[in-house]
Amino acid sequence: MALDLGCGLLAGAAAVLVRFGEVTPYVTPYLVLSLVLPLLWVAAVGLNRAYEPRLVGVGSEEFRRITQCGFVLTAGVAIASYVTKTDLARGYVVLALPLMTGLTLSCRYALRLRLHVMRARGLCMRRVIAVGHPASTADLVRRFRREPYHGMEIVGVCLPRDDTTASVEGVPVLGDFSDVPLVVGQAAADTVAVLACPELDGTALRRLAWRLEKTRTDLVVAPALMDVAGPRTTIRPVAGLPLLHVEHPELSGVRQLLKNLFDRVVAGLAIAVLAPVLATLAVAVRTTSPGPALFRQTRVGKDGVEFTILKLRTMRLDAERRKVHLVSDQDGVLFKIRDDPRVTPLGAWLRRYSLDELPQLFNVLLGDMSLVGPRPPLPEEVAAYGDDVRRRLVVRPGMTGLWQVNGRSDLSWEESVRLDLRYVENWSLTLDLQILWKTWSAVARGSGAY
Repeated sequence: MALDLGCGLLAGAAAVLVRFGEVTPYVTPYLVLSLVLPLLWVAAVGLNRAYEPRLVGVGSEEFRRITQCGFVLTAGVAIASYVTKTDLARGYVVLALPLMTGLTLSCRYALRLRLHVMRARGLCMRRVIAVGHPASTADLVRRFRREPYHGMEIVGVCLPRDDTTASVEGVPVLGDFSDVPLVVGQAAADTVAVLACPELDGTALRRLAWRLEKTRTDLVVAPALMDVAGPRTTIRPVAGLPLLHVEHPELSGVRQLLKNLFDRVVAGLAIAVLAPVLATLAVAVRTTSPGPALFRQTRVGKDGVEFTILKLRTMRLDAERRKVHLVSDQDGVLFKIRDDPRVTPLGAWLRRYSLDELPQLFNVLLGDMSLVGPRPPLPEEVAAYGDDVRRRLVVRPGMTGLWQVNGRSDLSWEESVRLDLRYVENWSLTLDLQILWKTWSAVARGSGAY
């Protein structure tokens, strides 16, 4: 709140200085307005519930609500000025309110980055009690550990009464389902996460919520339908029951046309800008090891259609022949070796910063790939797919994706598949932009690339 108030005062002062650089009789009213607007801004943000702890630090909802406040307050000031026939300079409104919104968004984003760093160190975490069966709670523990920026740390687990498991992924089992309120107090927890299980039906959840209400402990419930979130899910009250309505993902139509247009325009512009870089890297590949600069390989795209992917060559010419003598570091379909002896010194550097993938912009321009999507698989990988994994092929593969910004080659096969399927189920142009933004930091760190 203090941050938003400070941003409002700064924006108001800047607007007065820019709009009225010299002393005029109108300065004083605008100074008064500049002092009132920050208070209105804080009130608007509060009424839009953008100060709720559950929104801070994760997801785009926090920024969306701040942006809504900017639009609403701008419209409100303009309407009030018109109704009261106040002679309010348009330049002031156009400058002060958008500047206030922009400053608030920028400061909150900077604080979010700082918060994520602190959470990666185990600070500013919510203490969570997970309630469910061993397999589902173990999966939740692994997810929270893998993505600490969510701010959730599971400190205890409650399992069914007859289960004798002592710990789940190193987290102690503190009781059964009936002990949850007592366990919350013992572990000093502030959140209870209930996973889908038949024992905890609607009546049991309602009673648990009543008992947790006295201690102001947050209750979150994971639906049985996993990895489907965002705009596709809405709560629809029907006959007194809160039904979870799940819309089908839009894999065709206008939104898909917009995605294709966006991909090709951005790819074309990127090729034009990066042409000198591509040419320099191609010459470097040719001069540092024998063979062509480009590596061509058959990959499987949308609906199982094969295409030729383009990459800067990072391996020696006998790479495929030497592959039969190597053993993958991972179980499953993917073949990955952290210290692959076939990779050239320049190739290792290119892979670390994903520069070898820049020629794939031509694949995007041709329509074989997208900027964002699942990882483009090899035909032999697709041949080993099960029915669920084939779901990855209903959209175009991407140069980057959730797998790129969540670990890259460090991911297991199962985790890579889960992230690709999550993308397919929750695709949106907004999600694409978020992934593209996060890709810069993932590539700059260079972790998980080999």
